[in-house]
Amino acid sequence: MEKRKKRSDVVFYGITYSIMILLMFVCFYPFYYVFIYSISDSALAQKGISLLPKGITLTNYVKVMNLEGIMRSFGVSISRTVAGTLITVVACSFFAYLVTKELYGRKLIYRFVIITMYFNSGLIPCYLTLKAYHLTNTFWVYIIPGAVSAYYVVLLKTFIESLPMSLEESAKLDGAGYIVIFFKIIFPLSKPILATITVFSAVAQWNNWFDNYIYVQDDSLKTLQLVLYEYLNQASQISQMSTSTLQHGLEGASITAQSVRMAITMVATLPVLFVYPFMQKYFVKGIMLGAVKG
Repeated sequence: MEKRKKRSDVVFYGITYSIMILLMFVCFYPFYYVFIYSISDSALAQKGISLLPKGITLTNYVKVMNLEGIMRSFGVSISRTVAGTLITVVACSFFAYLVTKELYGRKLIYRFVIITMYFNSGLIPCYLTLKAYHLTNTFWVYIIPGAVSAYYVVLLKTFIESLPMSLEESAKLDGAGYIVIFFKIIFPLSKPILATITVFSAVAQWNNWFDNYIYVQDDSLKTLQLVLYEYLNQASQISQMSTSTLQHGLEGASITAQSVRMAITMVATLPVLFVYPFMQKYFVKGIMLGAVKG
């Protein structure tokens, strides 16, 4: 009987691991392919590439980084990601803390917040509202509309409610108010869920280009995602541009539209990948603890 169980366990784990490895490969290989294509010589890559890069070169990245407006838009995207993430984390966590208190009308307010997860006003009313508040064509249009997210509030509220009430009660006995309790007790103890919200918010801010496309016409406020999107649609023209914009020693290097697209994709993706490892140890714990109670 034990031998049968052991054999069945071996078969089960073998099949499970095989499926998981296959799924990992399916998810990982497309990104890996884009990366090795982007660092390969364009002429050699056109002939076919599978597991290893051919003729390793950074010409494609040099070409992309020398495109007009790239560095300025890179700064705008970093600024909106940092500022937007910071404001979103603080605003959502403080709002979530307040709706856990016995305040007048808190249940009604919280329910209205939840409703926004299922219904929204639509693009035109949203545009008219932002225009009425003079937010269009300003940097703050990237920050303020997303300062409070219903989904983040739900996760944070659930996590805060799981913290021991005795900590807050002892602080109140010492004369601490809501703000002191939040910033000195609740906020530090909420690191796991705050790290989760930080990852979600940072990725959303970094990847967002549609608000730039709709609400902002000033070229100095263009985000990296929109600039790369525009250049992605012009990859053929970029590949035919004069190589005089390349660094010294790279003149004459061949560049194809496909290699430009691959390099643009990596430039847009890599910054987010560098952020996640620092938050990973909090991420799983935070998302689980924030979803236990309803």
